[in-house]
Amino acid sequence: MTASSRDEADRICSAVVAARLAAAAQVAGQITSRYWWRGEINEADEWLVLMKTTMERFEDLAAKVRELHSYEVPQIVAVPLVAGTADYLEWIRQETAPRPGG
Repeated sequence: MTASSRDEADRICSAVVAARLAAAAQVAGQITSRYWWRGEINEADEWLVLMKTTMERFEDLAAKVRELHSYEVPQIVAVPLVAGTADYLEWIRQETAPRPGG
C-alpha cells in the first residue's frame, strides 16, 4: 500500500494490526511515485507500507484500508510469498486468525 503522508500510513497500520487483519505493518519510507490518473501523468511523494497477512484475511484487510484511506483508489495489492520459514508463517497465521467475538 502507499499513503499520502506518514500520519496516514501510521494510522492505517495501527488500525489493521489492532484489528488483527495484519500480523505486522511496516512503514518502509517515503517514495516518489509517478502514475497515470484521469488522463494525466502525476508525481507525488508517498509512504510505502508493507503488511503481513494471509490470503484468507486479504479481503477484510483491503476493506479496512479502503475505509481509512484518503485516496479514491488506494494501491492495495497482494504479492505472492514464494517461501518463508515455517515458524514465521505460522506466526502470521496465528496473529491474523479471527478471534471469538471479534
